Amino acid sequence: MSEQDVVPVRRRTVLKAAGAAGSVVAAGPTVETLAGPLAEAPPGSVRAGGTVEIALAVNGVSRRVVVEPRVTLLDALRDRMGLTGTKKGCDRGECGACTVLVDGERIKSCLTLAVMCQGSAITTIEGLARGDELHPVQEAFIRHDAFQCGGCTPGQIMSALACIQEGHTRSDDEVREWMSGNLCRCAAYQNMVAAVRDASREMRG
Repeated sequence: MSEQDVVPVRRRTVLKAAGAAGSVVAAGPTVETLAGPLAEAPPGSVRAGGTVEIALAVNGVSRRVVVEPRVTLLDALRDRMGLTGTKKGCDRGECGACTVLVDGERIKSCLTLAVMCQGSAITTIEGLARGDELHPVQEAFIRHDAFQCGGCTPGQIMSALACIQEGHTRSDDEVREWMSGNLCRCAAYQNMVAAVRDASREMRG
C-alpha cells in the first residue's frame, strides 16, 4: 500500500463513528427487529410490573392473595398471609430455614415462586399442631432440646417431618445425610438427630 492509498482519518470522523455505534448498542434491537410487530399478550398473562391473584391451599385452608409473578412463596406466606413461622434466613436456598412442604415434599420456599404453587397443598410450621396439641416432631424437638436460638427450628422441623415420611430414619448417619440441607448455626445437630429418630419411632408406632 502506497502513501497515496492511505486516507487520512480525522478526529471528528472517529468521534462520529463511535457515537453512532454507541447509540445502536445502547438502544439494542427493537421488538419489531426480533420478533416482528408486538402481538397482543395471551389471555391470563401478566405484564411486567403487574400483579395476579392466585389461590393457595395453605394448612388446609384456601387463601387468595395478590402478588407480582416474581414474589417467592416465602414472601407470600410471610408478608401477604402473616404466616411468619417460616423463617427467612439466607434467602438463597442454602440454610433451609424457609423449608415447607408442598404436596408432601420439602422445598425451600425462598427459591419457589408463589404462582408455581397454585393447586398444591402447602404445609407450614403453623399447620402441624392441632390446637394446643403439638405434632410428635415438635414434641420430640422440645423433649431433646433440639434447638437453641430457634431461628432454624421451623425449617428443621418441617424437614424432619419429611425425612420421617420418606423413611430416611434407619440410622443416625442416614438422618444426618437427609437433613444436611438444613443448617443450624448453634450446632444442635446431635440433639436434632435424636429428636428425629425418637419422633419417627412414635409416629410409626
